Amino acid sequence: MKVIKRDGTTVDFDPSKIIIAIEKANKVVDECDRIEEEKIKEIAHHIQNMKRKRLLVEDIQDMVEHALMDAGKFELAKTYIIYRFERAMVRKANTTDESILSLIRNSNKDVMEENSNKNAVMAATQRDLIAGEVSKDLTKRLILPEKISKAHEDGVLHFHDADYFIQPIFNCCLVNIGDMLDNGTVMNGKMIESPKSFQVACTVMTQIIASVASSQYGGQSVDVSHLGKYLRRSYEKFKANIEETCCDKLDPETKEALAKERLQYELKGGVQTIQYQINTLMTTNGQSPFVTLFLNLQEDDPYVEENAMIIEEILRQRLQGIKNDKGVYVTPAFPKLVYVLDECNNLSGGKYDYITKLAVKCSAKRMYPDYISAKKMRENYAGCVFAPMGCRSFLSPWKDEAGNYKWEGRFNQGVVSLNLPQVAIVADGDEKKFWEILDERLSLCYDALMCRHNSLMGTRSDVSPVHWQYGAIARLKKGETIDKFLMNGYSTLSLGYIGVYEMTKLMKGVSHTQPEGEAFALKVMQYLRATCDKWKADTGLGFALYGTPAESLCYRFARIDKERFGSITDVTDKGYYTNSYHVDVREDIDALAKFTFESQFQQISSGGAISYVEIPNMRHNLAALAEVVKFIYDNIQYAEFNTKSDYCHVCGFDGEIIINDDGEWECPCCHNKDHALMNVTRRTCGYLGENFWNVGKTKEIKARVLHL
Repeated sequence: MKVIKRDGTTVDFDPSKIIIAIEKANKVVDECDRIEEEKIKEIAHHIQNMKRKRLLVEDIQDMVEHALMDAGKFELAKTYIIYRFERAMVRKANTTDESILSLIRNSNKDVMEENSNKNAVMAATQRDLIAGEVSKDLTKRLILPEKISKAHEDGVLHFHDADYFIQPIFNCCLVNIGDMLDNGTVMNGKMIESPKSFQVACTVMTQIIASVASSQYGGQSVDVSHLGKYLRRSYEKFKANIEETCCDKLDPETKEALAKERLQYELKGGVQTIQYQINTLMTTNGQSPFVTLFLNLQEDDPYVEENAMIIEEILRQRLQGIKNDKGVYVTPAFPKLVYVLDECNNLSGGKYDYITKLAVKCSAKRMYPDYISAKKMRENYAGCVFAPMGCRSFLSPWKDEAGNYKWEGRFNQGVVSLNLPQVAIVADGDEKKFWEILDERLSLCYDALMCRHNSLMGTRSDVSPVHWQYGAIARLKKGETIDKFLMNGYSTLSLGYIGVYEMTKLMKGVSHTQPEGEAFALKVMQYLRATCDKWKADTGLGFALYGTPAESLCYRFARIDKERFGSITDVTDKGYYTNSYHVDVREDIDALAKFTFESQFQQISSGGAISYVEIPNMRHNLAALAEVVKFIYDNIQYAEFNTKSDYCHVCGFDGEIIINDDGEWECPCCHNKDHALMNVTRRTCGYLGENFWNVGKTKEIKARVLHL
């Protein structure tokens, strides 16, 4: 029998530890309240003879208490309980020493891998992570109600971003960049007026992004359509300057050509500024700003032509990549790009289809941009099209006093996620019990989300002037509270969820892609959505159901459940849970069918939803990729692509690995020839499976099909 200790490690069951603990309590009570030595051994051996595969330390201690009370030794049981409490207080007195020291030693894997955007080896990042460990400790011990802390530790739910919870800051937002550029802003006590050119507008925008990122813990999104007017200002400035300088020396056509040439130079420089600034600036939390650029062409926009030029240039530069420390062009992590498909650019003969074709090329090489269907989004969000926040969550529709929908300048207060497979494990196939447990755990999630909300109430605008006083969210006075932006649905509170696939397998014995499983999964999803809607109606707060990638949480829940409940086939044995409503990666389903199936779940997850497919060798399959993009417009709101492509692990080169004159695969950048240090994929016959080495015929990769 194995015992799971409080730090998560597993040891063999040792009955002598129970005997020693009871004997210590025995010594401090009156003789009449003591229990016989034989009885102590009986208690220890009774627990041992249960032959459970795993037991938590706390479960063993509960069993001892019950055994002492059953024996009528109430005073002894009380002493034992007090002893447990005192030991717990000692443990709680300081729980951060080891976690902080392990961060410095680069051995704290849980924290180092929790955020893939942070380099936990760097001193600046470690400073933020150390502060985060202190925040998590205080949150767990002193701030959160004990039932919420225990639910988090037990994997019932996940209280996201506890490493920032002690500070009055929120999750993610849509920056009101239009207001800040048009009306000016203030950073570090210095006035920044409205830009007079595109280049300056790009510089100011990146400075705003860095400042915003330093005072919140989640991502942010910026709509680049606000830059169109500044590109026109640059054009008008160039035209006037050429007219003034050249006067009658040049004909109108030449003047126009010169103005456009200078404009193209400024356009390229401005976009390059955005890309390099975002990738070189470091925020106060030790990472590049977590930012998404929203690429949306609106035909009724007076600056639509300028915005088309800006989006095209952003895609061109992303397609090229950015040089790493070895001078090789690689794919930068930021800014993330989200491209909107609409009537004018959905590859059905629209005016701006040429930009979408460029986006497809960019996706094939760089796996960006992600795609949003304006058509499907309008169906789901009251006819509106708007950006997801940096963390991919969506705002709920909200109207201002004039009755106009408002999106920019709004934010998310925080997230709590529910472990759905664990509900099903505990229910053990009993559907009535499943719904009872689900209700209990949703109640815990509500309480946890209200902790998020209440911690922000009363916050004054001075905590982050760029957000609250100078336009990113609002323009409040100094000392004014932010409370009105927390109420009436202006900002959101997100209920996340993990493991619809595993939950369905446990309850119905089939995947949620099968008819019986699909009906059950949709029923659960609709219940989660209805619960969020009820919370919203009862409180006036912006509760929303959130189904987007959860990074390490898929592994954390699975690891906890395996420790608690053992190895369960196709559930805990995999080492991960499938994120939100997604189809499990091992299911045999094509890309279009996957999007069609998952689109029904996106409609329910109003607080955020994204679906993805993996398409091998996208660089050599542009026509097929374009067809998938065209399919997205009519069928699913938000989608992205993954792929397996050539990559050299020595220098980071992610172009096409070549075959040299000796018939060997070779990196054209660093000339690495070690295949073990390369990912190489080739497609010559349509085969999309794994490749293997055929050593007998030079070092040529052959697909496992007769066609080759």
